[in-house]
Amino acid sequence: MQAALRQEIIDVLKQLDLPEIEFVVDYPTDKNAGADFFSNVALVLSKQVGKNPREVAEQICAALEGKIDQVESIEVAGPGFLNFVAHRDFFTTSMAQVLASGDQWGKNDSWQDKVVIVEYTDPNPFKELHIGHIVPNALGESLARLFMMSGADTRRVTFQGDVGMHVAKAIYGLQQLGATVETIDAALLGQAYAAGSQAFDSSEEIQVEIKALNKSIYHKSDEAVNQLYDKGKQVSLEYFEQAYEVLGSEFEHNFFESVTGPVGKKLVEAHIGDVFTESKGAVIFEGEEHGLHTRVFINNEGLPTYETKDVGLIQCKEDWSKEVTGKSFDHTITVTGTEQQEYFKVTTKASTLIQPELAGKVELVPNGMLRLSEGKMSSRTGDVIRALSLVEDVKQAALERMRENSVIDDEKVAEQVAVAAIKYTILKIAAGKDIVFDLKKSISFEGDSGPYLQYTYARIKSVLEKAAQAGVVPDTTNAPVASYTVEKLVERFPSVIEMALTERAPHHVVTYLTELASEFNSFYAAEKIADVSDKFAPYKAAVAGAVAVTLKQGLWVLGIKAPERM
Repeated sequence: MQAALRQEIIDVLKQLDLPEIEFVVDYPTDKNAGADFFSNVALVLSKQVGKNPREVAEQICAALEGKIDQVESIEVAGPGFLNFVAHRDFFTTSMAQVLASGDQWGKNDSWQDKVVIVEYTDPNPFKELHIGHIVPNALGESLARLFMMSGADTRRVTFQGDVGMHVAKAIYGLQQLGATVETIDAALLGQAYAAGSQAFDSSEEIQVEIKALNKSIYHKSDEAVNQLYDKGKQVSLEYFEQAYEVLGSEFEHNFFESVTGPVGKKLVEAHIGDVFTESKGAVIFEGEEHGLHTRVFINNEGLPTYETKDVGLIQCKEDWSKEVTGKSFDHTITVTGTEQQEYFKVTTKASTLIQPELAGKVELVPNGMLRLSEGKMSSRTGDVIRALSLVEDVKQAALERMRENSVIDDEKVAEQVAVAAIKYTILKIAAGKDIVFDLKKSISFEGDSGPYLQYTYARIKSVLEKAAQAGVVPDTTNAPVASYTVEKLVERFPSVIEMALTERAPHHVVTYLTELASEFNSFYAAEKIADVSDKFAPYKAAVAGAVAVTLKQGLWVLGIKAPERM
């Protein structure tokens, strides 16, 4: 409808010999506004033609009258808005389309046939996967699914630091703790990293020792160290996979710094003199020439820095994309902390100077920090909260709440509720802003929470089951004269998906689903769905079914499961 309205307005502007302009056709923010769509075209035009906006609006309104299918009336409102009221049939047809579409509802083809690589979570082997990783995981997973909803060939990947000083500190810690290949587990790795970090800070002599160990790891020159390294990396990756399964992410490929480092080093060395400069035994990128800051890409020991590893990563993504899809990627997104934004600008600029064809294809979506009432945490000191520990704590709280409310006592559902509680809390906040996690609020079944959306979905499934038992079959043939507000909200879902992707903002989906669930619960409180004596009961059941489809699709976009019983 929005596209149709926009095109008719454009045609009328040409007919009236009015200038071409950028204008909005959208849904009113006030659901009680009395309009289904509005446009600000007259307000924008009035400034260019020097006329009163209402006068311009009246002119356009008269020219549009009777030209748009499915529009019952057009009115001029306020200072000069055009308000459109859709025919009842428009929403009736929409409900039928939703039910027929099923898991295709809300999809579009705006990224059809384009390869998009979404990189997120990025935990480093030899360190804990802690609650800070849940934020980029939730955001990245949702963005990946938004691209999938838009037809993209979406590839989920991670980038992990399997070499570097953090690994050397962890290996040093393992040695000091007397670890063997047989005794290494995820918990010990966390202890070892904390021990190695504290030792590094305590003595210059130990710093020299750990730096030498770092070189040994990089060059794989010590067999005993290699064995600890290989086992530690294996344990880390296995633990990460356990966490991904709980969080609902499945990565297609892991990129490692040990691989991207040499690739990036070769690229940097090939462009010394045109992109990079030698300085005091190191190789640097003079970012000031591009409005950025200078960074070291190869240090004076001849080792690639993080910057070079990231340059190599882009090339590795390109090579991998060609291998698995047969073509270059069209776009790659990296989800990481807001503090990395300036750094990312430098590495992206350096990469695009090396390979100009990458310009506009490399994007950062920043995520904020997750804060708990206990305060900050640090893997350097061992003061961390594991990602799975947080999920378990929320799961136990959810189980207790479910038992209090006499709903099902199911640990698997409780885990799904826990993940929903955490992801909703993260995704309801605009990307890049910090998040405060409140356990009690997160598991509320009353509203503004993931469990509330899940509970509403389960309630609809239960209602439809009761309706079926009473002989009420969903049917859109006989609709009431007036459209229900909840129908109008359902119809908006595809536009919400498009907006959320365009703005890289899953919080729009969260806001929409919360409003939809609330509106359905109001609808359910006022209307009888399982009443076979009500001639409109089949239509009400169809509306309920359309809401269920929309909730399930929206929850999927957020990476949240939709249990049918709660």
